[in-house]
Order: sequence, then structure tokens, then C-alpha cells
Amino acid sequence: MALVAAATLVLAGCASSDRDGEGGSGGGSEGGGATGGDFVFAGSAEPVTFDPFFASDGESFRVARQIFEGLVGTEPGTADPAPLLAEEYDVSDDGLTYTFTLRDGVTFQDGTDFDAEAVCFNFDRWYNMPASAQSPDLTYYYGALFRGFATGETSGDAIYESCEAGDGVATVNLKSPFAGFLSALSLPAFSMQSPTALQKDQDDAAENPRQTTYSAGAPVGTGPFTFESFTPGENVTLVRNDDYWGDVAKVDRAIVVAIDDPTARADALRAGDIDGYDLVGPADLTALEGEGFTIENRPAFNVLYLGFNQKQKPLDDIRVRQAIAHAINLDEVVSTSLPEGTVKATQFIPDVVAGYNPDVTTYEYDPERARQLLDEAGATGATIEFNYPTGVSRPYMPDPEATFNILSTQLQAVGLEIKPTADQWDPDYLEKIQGTSDHGIHLLGWTGDYNDTDNFVGVFFGTEQPEWGFDNPELFGKLREARQIPTVEEQTPLYEEINEDVMEFLPGVPLAHPVPSLAFAPGVEGYTASPVQDEVWNAVTVEQ
Repeated sequence: MALVAAATLVLAGCASSDRDGEGGSGGGSEGGGATGGDFVFAGSAEPVTFDPFFASDGESFRVARQIFEGLVGTEPGTADPAPLLAEEYDVSDDGLTYTFTLRDGVTFQDGTDFDAEAVCFNFDRWYNMPASAQSPDLTYYYGALFRGFATGETSGDAIYESCEAGDGVATVNLKSPFAGFLSALSLPAFSMQSPTALQKDQDDAAENPRQTTYSAGAPVGTGPFTFESFTPGENVTLVRNDDYWGDVAKVDRAIVVAIDDPTARADALRAGDIDGYDLVGPADLTALEGEGFTIENRPAFNVLYLGFNQKQKPLDDIRVRQAIAHAINLDEVVSTSLPEGTVKATQFIPDVVAGYNPDVTTYEYDPERARQLLDEAGATGATIEFNYPTGVSRPYMPDPEATFNILSTQLQAVGLEIKPTADQWDPDYLEKIQGTSDHGIHLLGWTGDYNDTDNFVGVFFGTEQPEWGFDNPELFGKLREARQIPTVEEQTPLYEEINEDVMEFLPGVPLAHPVPSLAFAPGVEGYTASPVQDEVWNAVTVEQ
């Protein structure tokens, strides 16, 4: 692919105009202003499945966002909810009834009508998942957000009650309020899928429902691209949906390739093998810009943290946790191991999320105070296992080893002995940190899925978890209470209080909100970056 130099990436437009313009509703190549050609994009891994309900990884969601759409999307450049397949929505005063007015004239890619019956089919499908699919590995987001299914151990906790189909209107009833419900519906996991295709090719009770005829190679949504093929080890190929209800895609095909190493992704861009890629390594940013490539930064909607496992002594002692916090020079961590533009963290949520508390307890860099606290706790010279991952680059953690090295040096400087323990990210690291108590302090983080405080602090501290190793009924209870308050405005004061509670209890040290970067070749235009990666490619053009 020959890409001309000297063109500038234009990140213009918005999700609503990209999807819903005069060129839609079957405009085809002519009506949609198609420019033709391919858009080749590199992620860091291959998708796990093409049925987004069974996905929880960003690479599966990246592809899903081109094929599928939900009732709710996001405002361009933000994590806030916005109408999508539902033109309007209304919430009852008690927060239990949601009425969705559906967009007219939309069809699934197999010709099936998108209507209220299709909406209720999808909601009821999720709720009635067989027991074999009711596991965090397969249905993480539904279990975490809807709390339970129709049957099984979690049925008593389920917040979904029913869906009623009317003429152009779908009404969803909940058993208990969930103020983040609309925002949660913007997740690809809750995309609308063709009832016809699901009934024909999907078996939710299969041994591996992620790899049925449907989920491995025949997904059907309402989005601007349709699935064409997946060749493991090579690419996923999507083709323009000429009958799309919104602005028809400008390129003929979108091709997604997997390149796990950031440097290899940069080299592929230089070689002209790809048109753009995600998760630019900090070391490549300046070089690529100097060579004429365009770097686009996503707004940071994440947190990198140093977690403490209180099952391991002496981390159960608050004085030791405070000592570690005071030993960390965040300015040095950010400047030496994280990309330009990274913001230091004071709590476990970014400042754009409701409930952010500017007055939380903070632990300034004070090595002398750290030594004093360790001495008081009888922990001077204690050996602390420090776990960090290898073979991975995440939006919140672009270079884990570099961050580990600087933190390790700082902790040793105040009198701690550090035992380094490195594990491959997939599958060993996450399984060890989140599934066992066999770890000490550890590097990990989170990229928010949607704009709701529960999606950060509720995920981390809502229940007793092996990652953190503590049981704090008071904190758990406050988080449950906050989640069930009907409106964000009413929730906010309680979440502000919770964020202060967390920083006093100090289960870990929030380090930073790193800025994830994308890189594009000259001649690529129309890519709209999103803090939650809600990036749909129908406005993208590539100068051939």
C-alpha cells in the first residue's frame, strides 16, 4: 500500500454525525461518499470471539463496534451516554423502568427488522443464559452489572425483571435501581444482535459458546461493517455495509491485524503494511512524529495502581501501606516510565467521573516519613514480593518493566527488600493476581468501560477479592448502597465519601492516569478517538 506523505490526520466530526447523516439508509457507495480502498489497523491481540456478549477484551470489542450497535452509544470524545439505536430514552422516577423509543427503518445485516421484539429478544437471551455460560470467563459484564441470571446461584441478586415490546418502543423493567444502567448499555457486550442469526447459528449452551458457527464466523448486527472472514494468525476482514442506516462507510474494507509488540507495530506502520495502530510505546512517540506520522492521544479514562495484598504480611499493617505510599515519587514514575501527558493520580477514578473528590487524603513523597512508619511497624528490612507482568502493553501500563524498575528502586531506598516476580500476562499474571492470594504488591490498572463511578471503585472494592485480600463490610455496604441510588446527582456525595474512605484505608496506591496513543500514516483522515475506545470507522478515509 503506497501512502502519500504530507497529509494531515483530521479528527473531526462526531459519533452522531458519523452514524446518522444524509448519506445513510441504503445510500451505498455513492450516497455514503465512499472513497474506496482498505483501512488496515493493528491491535495488540486477536479477538477472542465475534459475539460481543461473550467478550470482555478490548480487541474483541474493537471489531464488535464496527459490526454491532447498542441502544445507547457515547457522546463523541467522551464516556457519557448518548442515543444510538434508541433515539430517546426515559427513566421513571424510581429508577426501575426504562422506556426506549427506537430508531425507525433500521435492519440487521441479514435483513431482519430491528424493532422492539428484537430488543426484548436480546435482553431475554442475556437473562436466560444456561448455567454453563454463567461464569466470569464467559459472561463477565452481564454478571457484574446485571448481578445475576434467571437461574443459578446469582438469580436472587439479578436486577433485570422483564422487557415489554410495543410499537417502536421497548420498555425494560429492573428489580432494583442502577444509576449507571444507561451508561452500561453503551458497552459492546450489550449490543443488539439479529434474532434470526442467533436462532440459526448460535448455541449458548455449547461447551465453548465463543466458538460456535455464529460467534466464530457469522455475527450479524446493525453496524456500518459486516463480517467477511477471520484467518487466525493473519487478519479479520470486514466489508462495508451498503445498507447501513447511518453514514455508509467510506472505505471498502476494514482489516484488523494483531501485532503484540509495540515496536513491531511501529515498524509495520513505517513499512506501509498498516495504516494505523493502537497503544504506541512511549519510546516510539517522538520518533514517529519526527518521521511525519500522526500521533493522536485518547483522553485518559483509566488508572494505573500499585495494589497491596493484605493476606500477605506485613501488608496487613496500615503503617506499612502508608510507608510504601510515602516512598513513591510519582513525578519520577511518570517522567521516566509513562507517556507524555500522563496525569498523577490521587484516587482510583479520573477527575471526569462523578464522585471524584479533590480533597481525599494524599500521601506526599516523604522517604523520611516512610522510614519512620516502617520502624514503628517493625518492618524495616522486610522482604516484599513485587509482582509485575511481562509480554504486555496496556493503555494504563505501556511499559510495566520500566514502571516496576523505578518503583522498586524507590522502595528499596526506604529500607524494604524487594523480591521481583515477573509473569507472562496471558495467562499467568492475571490468574495469579486476581484468582489467588499467592502474590504481594503488584502493578495493575483499569480502563473505564463507561462513565460511572461503580465501574471503577465498585469493580475494585465492591466485594472481597483475592487481588486485595481484605474484608471490609462497611466499605462493601457503602458501595452497594451507592449503586442502588436512582440518580447520579444523588449518588455523588456518597461516592465522594467512599473515595475518601478508600484512600484512608489504602488498599493500594493509585499512581497515574496514562494517556494512550494511536499512530496513523499520512493520508488517513476521519478517525475519532474515544476515551472508552468507542471508535467506529465509517468516517475513516485512506489516501491510496
